[in-house]
Amino acid sequence: QVPLVESGGGSVQAGGSLRLACAASGRSFQNYIVGWFLQPPGKEREFVAATRWSGGGTWYADPVKGRFFSSRDRAKSTLYLQMNSMKPEDTAVYYCAAGSGIIAGRISLVDAYDYWGQGTQVTVSS
Repeated sequence: QVPLVESGGGSVQAGGSLRLACAASGRSFQNYIVGWFLQPPGKEREFVAATRWSGGGTWYADPVKGRFFSSRDRAKSTLYLQMNSMKPEDTAVYYCAAGSGIIAGRISLVDAYDYWGQGTQVTVSS
């Protein structure tokens, strides 16, 4: 089990920034890929970004490239998602997820991940 605890959601105006955090409670992300997904109201969960914890490597969905940035704090076993130049269409519940043994071609797929956080609401107003 990899208990995931998310924090950092909230409300921001368009053009603003937020930073989300995903912590592995009581254990490390060693050998896991840690991803971020968003789920707008009434829609399917969508890939945002993912990071290979051991050895680096980060992938981003096209809509967030150049605006969202992932970073790690190894000592705290915490992954951050810095979200800049935010848009109203970024409004969603954001989830972090962790999975092991995920090949590159499946990193954006919801069912590739074994563990999920509780989600945190992000609202961007125009």
